[in-house]
Amino acid sequence: MAIEVKIPSVGESITSGVVSAWHKKSGEFVNEGEALFTLETDKVSTEIVAQKAGILETKVPEGQEVKIGEVVAIIDDSKRPPEEQKVPEAKKAEKPAEKKKEPEEKKEAKAERKPVEEKEAVAAGVDRGGPALSPAVRRIIEEEKLEPGKIRGTGEGGRLTKGDVLAAALQRSKTDLSAVASAKPEEKVEARAVESSGDGRFVRKKMSPLRRKIAQQLVMAQHTAAILTTFNECDMSAIQELRRNKQDEFTKKNGVKLGLMSFFVKACVEALKAVPVVNGRIEDEDFIQNNFYDIGVAVGTERGLVVPVVRDADKKSFAGLERNIADYAGRARDGKLKIEDLQGGTFTITNGGVYGSLFATPILNPPQSGILGMHKIMPRPVAVDGKVEVRPMMYLALSYDHRAIDGKEAVTFLIKVKDCIEDPKKLPLDF
Repeated sequence: MAIEVKIPSVGESITSGVVSAWHKKSGEFVNEGEALFTLETDKVSTEIVAQKAGILETKVPEGQEVKIGEVVAIIDDSKRPPEEQKVPEAKKAEKPAEKKKEPEEKKEAKAERKPVEEKEAVAAGVDRGGPALSPAVRRIIEEEKLEPGKIRGTGEGGRLTKGDVLAAALQRSKTDLSAVASAKPEEKVEARAVESSGDGRFVRKKMSPLRRKIAQQLVMAQHTAAILTTFNECDMSAIQELRRNKQDEFTKKNGVKLGLMSFFVKACVEALKAVPVVNGRIEDEDFIQNNFYDIGVAVGTERGLVVPVVRDADKKSFAGLERNIADYAGRARDGKLKIEDLQGGTFTITNGGVYGSLFATPILNPPQSGILGMHKIMPRPVAVDGKVEVRPMMYLALSYDHRAIDGKEAVTFLIKVKDCIEDPKKLPLDF
């Protein structure tokens, strides 16, 4: 019986996606629950698994955009694995004369298979006892369609590092560009993923669905909202001292480190309670006031920026926030976020400081009305009680929708965040 493999619904607002990588080839036998392909949408990347075991027949190539509900493959569950079919036939065809030649044939077959098996063992990594591939390395290998067995690992025990596979991808791209530049016209038509200018001065690549969505969202935010940014700075001395004093005890008790983000989430919740309008949004001609605190935390990944949402941040402990944020960050980088993880935030925090940014103006995350930008902590001379002291300082930026929020309210919000960070006792500390 032929079973259709259709593109499943992965979210209310998602109508299409791209088959970014087939994990099984057409004609191969697949087991129930085994990953067939990766579906990349404008929000998340999801692995689609086989609902039944059987022989796979693919209908669309890698890189093709597909609609929700579209048939991309067929699984014939009436057929058995090739190994099971060959064994009975081989026994029937076996003759005494052939049995005598078997030892010599086996030796020749083993000699031919050995190099192939060795390559497969290296490529399989952990499956054959070789060095395990990290999720980041595995994702790059899948997306760039690299062969791990042909890449020299520089990590411990010959393990492939992110730098190894990126270098291999770069080298292959240069080779591909040379091939494209010298290819015949009909061959160039097939090279859709990468197009060279001919002289190698530039390369044209199709944007991923996620990058296209990010571009649309940013342009929409600039076109629909009256974005204004107000700035302030805060002294991080008290937070740093508190973390130094409590880090070991906190980590031992909760199994997670006490980071900076949990303090800023709590500080933003206190500021949102003090200035509720920042926690609202404009919808057509109405203003929606949210009385809950779902805080989005921007996470940078290799595919682009995503903003998973920490639900009911006001009700979570510091340990709960740190676990939540660490879990989201890990799943975001591994491409394991679900669509519901990204929906429904009321306010966003982004930390450009992790990349070294000292000063920036964040763009709103529609339909929200506010976003807080954190930056790099830098020791700077400041005036303290009439004396000049060097303190760890951070610039803070609040971008807000001026259609809904007045300047006084925005400044009041940012000063509240600053006060909570400089004096952590104003926060509901639970450790």
